Amino acid sequence: MTAQVELTQTALNRSEPACEDPLVIIVDDDAHIRQALHELMLSAGMHPVCFASTGELLEADVLDRPGCLILDVRMPGASGLDFQQQLVARGMPKPIVFLTGHGDIPMTVQAMKAGAVDFLTKPVRDQTLLDAVMTGIRRDLAQRQKAEIVSSFKVKFETLTPREREVFAEVVRGRLNKQIAFDLGISEVTVKLHRSNVMHKMQVTSMGGLIRAWENLPLPLRNFHRN
Repeated sequence: MTAQVELTQTALNRSEPACEDPLVIIVDDDAHIRQALHELMLSAGMHPVCFASTGELLEADVLDRPGCLILDVRMPGASGLDFQQQLVARGMPKPIVFLTGHGDIPMTVQAMKAGAVDFLTKPVRDQTLLDAVMTGIRRDLAQRQKAEIVSSFKVKFETLTPREREVFAEVVRGRLNKQIAFDLGISEVTVKLHRSNVMHKMQVTSMGGLIRAWENLPLPLRNFHRN
């Protein structure tokens, strides 16, 4: 078990969820199914919250919490698939495990293409569902960690001067100092100074670190010189 998974399991095993603990958000219009899923998640040491519809879920302040969604496909109002599309459109790629009693191949393909963790048919084995939920939670934690890294590098990048950004872009392309100096019409000494400033501001100590920082920047920032 990795350190990340161990951290997740520790969080899930606490009796009361803290703000950072993963939630298992259950949405199903059948009260009996909601209760059964709630009890199953509790028995596995997870922190479930239940809603009868996607509209009810949207009124609650839980979607920003780390975790995973268990969605019924067919519900009054917005279906589970419709809700998945809404989340994608809002830039909220929440991991979703779909449950359905009437699934078909087109539904499954649609859900999986949009990023679903799994598409399960009722009745489903408890362990199969728990495994899917844990996969969703791990995915969500990884996505959040990635987003934090991207945000951190974005903030640092914004402290660079326009010239430092130009040098940064050329350095990670593998260009030599003398080539960069020629292209930008500056001296090699000035290139070296800008390069040093870039590494200091991006808080990296090696060329590998500089390349990783660049690759973690949002594409619009990396294409700044093309605007």
